[in-house]
Amino acid sequence: MAPSAITSAISSVSSLASSGRPRVLVPEKVSPDGLALLNDKYDVDIRLGLTPDELIAEIPRYHALIVRSETKVTAGVLAAGKKLRVVARAGVGVDNIDVDAATAQGIIVVNSPAGNIVAAAEQTIALLLATARNVGRADASMKDGKWERGKLVGVEVRKKTLGIIGLGKVGMKVARMAIGLGMKVKAVDPYASKDIAEQAQVELVSDLGVLLPVVDFLTIHTPLMATTLGLIKEAELQKMKKTARVLNVARGGVYDEGALIKGLDEGWIAGAGIDVFTSEPPAADSTASRLARHPKVVATPHLGASTVEAQENVSLDVCRQVAEILRGGLPSAAVNAPLILPEEYRKLQPFVQLVEKMGGLYTQHFVRSQGGMVGGRKFELIYQGELSGLSNTRPLLAALVKGLVSSISDSGGRDVNIVNAGLIAKEKGIVISETHSGETGNGIYANLVKLRSYDGDGGGGHGPEQCIAGYVSGRNAYISKLGRFRATFRPEGTLLVLHNYDEPGKIGGVGMVLGRHGINIRFMQVASLDDADVGEERAKGVLGQRATNAGGESNGKEDKEALMILGVDDVMSEEVMEELKKDEGILDVSLVRL
Repeated sequence: MAPSAITSAISSVSSLASSGRPRVLVPEKVSPDGLALLNDKYDVDIRLGLTPDELIAEIPRYHALIVRSETKVTAGVLAAGKKLRVVARAGVGVDNIDVDAATAQGIIVVNSPAGNIVAAAEQTIALLLATARNVGRADASMKDGKWERGKLVGVEVRKKTLGIIGLGKVGMKVARMAIGLGMKVKAVDPYASKDIAEQAQVELVSDLGVLLPVVDFLTIHTPLMATTLGLIKEAELQKMKKTARVLNVARGGVYDEGALIKGLDEGWIAGAGIDVFTSEPPAADSTASRLARHPKVVATPHLGASTVEAQENVSLDVCRQVAEILRGGLPSAAVNAPLILPEEYRKLQPFVQLVEKMGGLYTQHFVRSQGGMVGGRKFELIYQGELSGLSNTRPLLAALVKGLVSSISDSGGRDVNIVNAGLIAKEKGIVISETHSGETGNGIYANLVKLRSYDGDGGGGHGPEQCIAGYVSGRNAYISKLGRFRATFRPEGTLLVLHNYDEPGKIGGVGMVLGRHGINIRFMQVASLDDADVGEERAKGVLGQRATNAGGESNGKEDKEALMILGVDDVMSEEVMEELKKDEGILDVSLVRL
């Protein structure tokens, strides 16, 4: 597959302040259960009732913003939030957040798509039953001192047909509840799985023209987009039974409110249960207000997610994501990044850690010790085995950028995320491509990742091609190749990497130096030259050029180079490094902290 370069023309994002803890602003009521997850490591400021101008004035000091539905996170707010790394919506919809503006500044927008599924589904069923049995009008009548049984005869929902537009998580939960009430369920959703629908006893139909004439109740569970705005208008309502009732616990605007009022007035449909409106709260004398006051409508003030359990769930969900993003991890529900399915997330997560370590190893071993560079280089990630079949590898690209820049940036890479990684790569002059190799491995190498680095001309200008390879076994990451050398070590902690001639006494000599300075060795491995690289270098004459003495004659050590990789305590000093470099036969020494 042809490599696809990461490029982005989005604006710069400031990193965390060099001192102090990241700050989180919460301008609306959010369940304290979630905020408790942030209090230990972050400064959480609850500032209820901020005006738009006050929000713009306050936001420059914060790294994260957690809102519900009332706070409008406009382009102006986002532009002022120079330190912002994440905006979290404690709920499902993000209509109150300018997602495009956030993306343009590399700010992650997250929500909680699963936290209020049950609450929204139950509210739908509550409105369904309320409209069927005239609960709203009956309650108002009783409170007015009246007894109007004859005027309030309802219908049973058993054996009736419920039509669902949008068979996602909420739609499917509504379907299962309705089936439990003895209803028949039909649905329209071009993206729904036919097999899953059949297992749930839901009949998928081709389009609204087939669905609308046969349903007794209609509910919509889709996001509000250009394609769903005014989805149900006069023409659609006139296709329905005069005894049908419609429900909306999704988003105001999926029904044309004016058409719905006309349909109720002229008897095209029998009633409606509405929880969401185009303006909230409905402005006086607006269409939304007239719909809410209509005698055939059971209206509720956006209560779809308003249960104690749902508020706790969404708060816990978004606060976990905010904490994860602020410490440099992956969100589980980023609105402005590719959707990561749970099974993909489980598969990718250990490789995200591996690729980040490979990036850090590259910068600290090849760049710092050998005078190379990150900017101006081209990098290629090559996936083999099952990984080569994944289409969503964007988290791996972000992990590579984070690893490459973490040791050379003030923020330690904490400001890199899957939204702004392309921006940061571009700023650093880093070009990254991907190759999904058809090769398959076996055993521990079933999923191998290779990182190749080379200059724009394929070598020469910024040094020769460099390569790091790694794999995951269980939940642990391993490096299997570092430059020209075969290896098997875990990239973690402080690593001392010595490039030397493989001669007797080298290990003992290094051990004596470290022992004199009281430095403990946790593990040690000798990595030998890769036979394939040796053969290629012999063909190019590079191996002989490297192993020459001061007079330009061969020293006879062309194929005796090795790497000595030691895990050591993090107390290495420049004095120790210089002493090791002076040892005869030591070609280079690098210190890597991962």
